[in-house]
Order: sequence, then C-alpha cells, then structure tokens
Amino acid sequence: MSPLGDRLKQFVGKTRYVVCRIFIHLAGDEVAPILGVLNRAAREAVEAEGDLQVLGEGLVDICQNLNQMNTYWRSAANEGDFFWDEGEAGDYVTELFTDSAQRYRSEPDLSPPDQDLFLPATPNLVVMITVAFTGEEPDLETDLANFAALEAGLKALINLHYQQKLQAIQVHFSPARFGDELTTDQLLLNFSELIPL
Repeated sequence: MSPLGDRLKQFVGKTRYVVCRIFIHLAGDEVAPILGVLNRAAREAVEAEGDLQVLGEGLVDICQNLNQMNTYWRSAANEGDFFWDEGEAGDYVTELFTDSAQRYRSEPDLSPPDQDLFLPATPNLVVMITVAFTGEEPDLETDLANFAALEAGLKALINLHYQQKLQAIQVHFSPARFGDELTTDQLLLNFSELIPL
C-alpha cells in the first residue's frame, strides 16, 4: 500500500495492526537457565487461560532475561507485516503460530520443575516471539539482525505491554524441555532464516 493510502487510512480513523515474529538464537553452556524462565511463563499462560495481562507479564520477564543474556546471542531474524483489518492480522498471527509450533521440539514442558534433577544443557536455544499490536513501533518494524536493534526491539516489546497495545502474544522455544538438544545441524535445518549477529 502506498504511503498516501496509509495516511488516508489514519485520517479516517482506521486502526493499524502490526504482527511480527522475532527469532533469537542463543548458544553456550549458560543458556539453559532461560529454559526455566520460558517454561514458567508457558505454565502461567496456560493456568491463566491466555489472559493477555498474564501473557504480557511473562513476555516482559522473557525479554528482560534475553537482554541480560545478550553475550550468548549468536544469530537473529524477524519478519512481519501490518494490516488495516483485524481479521487479516489475526489470520497472520495464526499462520506464524502454526509455523513456530511446528519447529523442532518447540512444545513446552508444563509439568512442575524438579529441583533435584540435573540434565545436560543444550548448546543451542532458539526463542520465537510473535506479537500483534496496534499503532506503530519503529524499533520492531525494522531489521533486528544486529545487537543494538535487537536490544531496542526487546525493550519495545516491554513498552508495548505497559502501554497496553499488545493484542496477541505467543512465545515458542526450541528445544523446549530440559534434556532435549538442538544440534547445529538441526538449527540450520529448522531455522534457516537466522542471520549471524
């Protein structure tokens, strides 16, 4: 759509919906603890039956932890689009959700954690964050395949939650269970869109 068409839609009061997905690949022996953060957020989301406020709080926790672990970031990618129709935005969210859920071992472990259990750490972890929000957010509507842009994008997600602009939140991660492993070959096969940082 042309910029003139965008301005006309804004002028007549149409709501702009943005749907985007961010991929973050972390690698190293110390990335396993974030699996605990991710699985806890997944359990809380299920218990809250998808309540957007609870999902948003989980997203804030995940984004803060990811930013604190930026020394382990190895590659990233993002994609998205904007819509003037809520139904079309919802269809795109569903499409991205389905794709993320089909990635290698991206089904979370919703059972309570066993504090005494020691399992080997995975060398690779990919976090996939899909959100839909209203309005504009330049820090998310750009290429996030560099450190500064990715940090800014994660902070923008946090701000969108506090501004109550998020309409949908989905987080997938691979592997999603302690003890599962995502090898380099599996990473290349299942996440070919990743760009080294």
